[in-house]
Amino acid sequence: MTTATTAAPKHGSDTVTEDVRVTVRPEFMPLQSSVGEGRYLFAYHVRMVNNGASRMRLASRFWRIVDADGEARVTEGPGVVGQHPELGPGDSFEYSSFCPLGTAWGTMEGHFLFEREGKPLAVQVGRFYLVARA
Repeated sequence: MTTATTAAPKHGSDTVTEDVRVTVRPEFMPLQSSVGEGRYLFAYHVRMVNNGASRMRLASRFWRIVDADGEARVTEGPGVVGQHPELGPGDSFEYSSFCPLGTAWGTMEGHFLFEREGKPLAVQVGRFYLVARA
């Protein structure tokens, strides 16, 4: 498996695994956060592009989330936002989701498990940073 990380937007990530590019743009949500109570909400916007020659279907996701105190948690499950997108050659899929933290910053990274030509393919999502800016 070949994975490469390239320059990404500030705090985001841009990673390519075997012709599949995943770009993530995180965003602090100050109006939905309660800084005084230690509740920070972050949105993250994901774009995946199949630059390969084969059709693929997203089966599941895996995230490792670490807050500023070093507390780590893992979340995984089927699909993304209730969907299992199929990407033909040249197709893309975008979605947004949220991550609550108890600290003003943290990190997320993980992978998407795709099925391509009857075989699993773990597409890496490079580490990105959740940073509160008031």
